Amino acid sequence: MTTSRRLLAGSAALLIGAGLLTGCSGGGGAGGSDDGTLTLWQNSTTGPGQDFWTATAADFEKANPDVTIDVQTVQNEDFDSKLQTALNSGDAPDVFLQRGGGKLQAMVSAGQVKDITDGISDDAKNDISEGTFGSGSIDGKVYSMPVAVLPGGFWYSQDLFDAAGITEAPKTMGELDQAVTALKGSGVSPVALGGKDAWPAAHWYFFFALRSCSSDVLEQAATDRDFSDDCWVKAAEDLADFRDTEPFNDGFLTTAAQQGAGSSAGLIANHQAGMELMGAWNPGVIASLTPDAQPLPDLGWFPFPAVDGGDGEAGAIMGGVDGYSCSAGAPDSCVDFLNYLATPDVQTAYYKAFNAPPVNTVAQQAVTEPYLQDVLSAYNDAPFVSQWLDTVYGLNVGNAMNVAVVDLLSGDGTPQQFVDAVDSAAKKA
Repeated sequence: MTTSRRLLAGSAALLIGAGLLTGCSGGGGAGGSDDGTLTLWQNSTTGPGQDFWTATAADFEKANPDVTIDVQTVQNEDFDSKLQTALNSGDAPDVFLQRGGGKLQAMVSAGQVKDITDGISDDAKNDISEGTFGSGSIDGKVYSMPVAVLPGGFWYSQDLFDAAGITEAPKTMGELDQAVTALKGSGVSPVALGGKDAWPAAHWYFFFALRSCSSDVLEQAATDRDFSDDCWVKAAEDLADFRDTEPFNDGFLTTAAQQGAGSSAGLIANHQAGMELMGAWNPGVIASLTPDAQPLPDLGWFPFPAVDGGDGEAGAIMGGVDGYSCSAGAPDSCVDFLNYLATPDVQTAYYKAFNAPPVNTVAQQAVTEPYLQDVLSAYNDAPFVSQWLDTVYGLNVGNAMNVAVVDLLSGDGTPQQFVDAVDSAAKKA
C-alpha cells in the first residue's frame, strides 16, 4: 500500500511516514495474568465468518496447548454499546473487534485497552503497511492489530445496470442522478438503504462531507469538535437534494441493513435494487443473502462520485480498518493471538471467509475479484483516507449524526438542524 497519503483515524490526524512502528516507547497496560483462557468477541453471526473464527481459534489452540479461546458472537448493531458496558464494568473480553477513532481514544484514556506496540511481530510489521497500523494508534502507540481494510463505495449489480442501459459507473453526481432515473425506468429500486439501523443512512452524509469539506477541516473537527464551517451545512444540503430525487427503496427508513433477504444488502443480493453505499465488508454480507448463499456473480464497485462546489480532495476515500484489540488486563497470550491473525495464511482465510480485502500485503495477492481489486486500488491511490466520521468523532457526536441524518432523510429535519444537532452533541462531549 502507498505511504504517501494522509489518514484521518481519530482525535488527532496521523501523517503516514517511515518508522511508525520502530523505536516506539514500551508497552503499557495491565498485561499478563496467568489465565490461559482468552474470551473473544466478534460480530460474525453465521456462515463462513463463524467458521473462520472457530477454525482460527482451534488452530491457535493446537499450536498453543496452554491457551483456550472462547469465541463469542455479538450482533454488529449491538456491539459498540455492549463492549462499552463490559469495559466500564471491568468485565471486558480479552480480545475484541476494534473500530478505532474516537472510540479507541476513549478506551485508551480510560486505561481499558492494552498497548501492543512492543509486542507486534517483525513479520506483521513487514507484511502490513505502517499506515494501516495508524488506524489503531494513539500518540505513536499501537492498540490494535488491523485485519481488514474496508473502504466505502457503491456496490452494484452489473446485470441491473446493463438492463437499465447504464454503460459506465457514475463519476459525478449528475451521472449518479441519471443512473437513478434509468434504474427507476427499468422497474427496480435504484438505491438500497437500510435506514432502520441509522448508521447506513449516516454513511451518505459522511461521503457528502468528505466531498464538501477539506481534509484540514475534517482533521480539525476531530480535535476541536468545531462544525461551524459552511461545508458541514453544504454536505447536508447536497444529501437533501439527492433525497428529493427519491432514489431509495420503498420503506427505506424501516429497512434493516444486513439481516435477511429484505434488508438493503438482501435487495442487492436478490436483484431488487441496483446499488448500495456501504463498506467493503458488503460482498460477504451480500453473498450470505443470495438464493444459493454464494457470492453475487455480477457484483461491481465504484467510488463515491465527485460533487460540484466542494473543497474535498479528488479521490479521497472513507472507510474503516477493522482490527482486534486486547483489553488492558488480558493475558500476554492475547498479543500472540493478534500476531497470529496477521499472518498471511490466516489473512488469506479471512479474505475467503468474509470476501473482504485483507491488510496483509502477501495475502492481498490472493484477491482475485475485480471489485475487491478496484477497492484496493482506490484505497492505495487515495490522497486522503478518513475513517467513518462516527468513529472519528466519538460516540456522542457519532450517535448525534446517526440520529439527525434519519430525521433529514425523513423530511423531519433541515440541513441546518442537522448541523445544529451535531454541534450540540459536540459541545457536550
